[in-house]
Amino acid sequence: MRVTGHAYPWDVLGDASFARRVAALGVSTVALAAAYHATRAATPLHPGRQLVDARHAALYRPVRASVWSSRRLCPIEPDWMSTEDSFGAAADELRAAGLRVAAWVVLTHNSRLGRECPDVAVVNCFGERYAYALCPSWPEVREYAALLAAEAARDADEVSLEACGQLGVTHGSHHEKSDGAWTSAARQWLSVCCCAACQAGWSARGLDPPWVVSTLRDAIRSEASGLAGVVPFADALLATRHAATDLLREAVLSELDVPVRLHAHPDPWETGSSPGLTPSAADSVASLTVPAWSTAPETADLVVHAARAGGQVDAYVTVLPPAEATDLPDHARRLHEAGATGVNLYHLGLAPRWRHPLLREMARLGA
Repeated sequence: MRVTGHAYPWDVLGDASFARRVAALGVSTVALAAAYHATRAATPLHPGRQLVDARHAALYRPVRASVWSSRRLCPIEPDWMSTEDSFGAAADELRAAGLRVAAWVVLTHNSRLGRECPDVAVVNCFGERYAYALCPSWPEVREYAALLAAEAARDADEVSLEACGQLGVTHGSHHEKSDGAWTSAARQWLSVCCCAACQAGWSARGLDPPWVVSTLRDAIRSEASGLAGVVPFADALLATRHAATDLLREAVLSELDVPVRLHAHPDPWETGSSPGLTPSAADSVASLTVPAWSTAPETADLVVHAARAGGQVDAYVTVLPPAEATDLPDHARRLHEAGATGVNLYHLGLAPRWRHPLLREMARLGA
């Protein structure tokens, strides 16, 4: 069974003990961020800093003009790093300690590009755009994602593919003020992309886009009033989203020649970093990485359902809040019994020293 730990390049660079510390946990592969969204990250064990402010989505490999100069959707380099190939430099240090390196690549989550190119961002039925989310129904987005993955994964042993699909209304942004505002059904309908490309997909399935948009609005308003919002064409909406997701994944996989671990959720309606599984997804990749951060017993059901889709399933677990230390041993046991064939640990750089025994405990799931 595989034991993978997630990390950022800045966790490795400048910390001579990082790779040895990780290897001692029982980790065999480090999923190292190669293309990642904006974040403000703690570095509690780094000898030279305590925080990194990654202000925008960035490619942690050289952004080669020969590859990107003619394209509107283009990554930029992180000016908070001291080398243009921080992924490559960190990967060298990890391999020197006997560790494999997976390129951790985030595809459609990019607030900078969503603001600069709002025409390819996800838009809800009220016309509100989600700048953090690029919609895979657009060929330009799929081409960008495929090239981003290819450039990020150069020399990687494998790829950890995140946000390979559509993001929805839920998004942890600065001082988020939307928690608890909507029912689960309202969140589902607010996560339906209504951009021009998605509407064309609806039309191809015999739907009238203005009617679809109006019905979605009515359903959301009904939910807000405590009534059940009815959407009679839900299957066609999901089919449109899944068709775009499949095209996105196929485009990305065509550019990669190493094993791919796909972040995915067994709920087909799920959006975000682990989008809902399409019927063909599991058979197209080496394994699925299924979110299992909650230590509630029902989380193991996600692994069970993902395993039924076929192939290998890695349980994506965290030792950071809201996980409670006392719950983790039973959580690990349940995930193993549910059919997890590997464990992905979050997070090797964010966790303070007192949580490292918890990382080691969870790594035993993959022993």
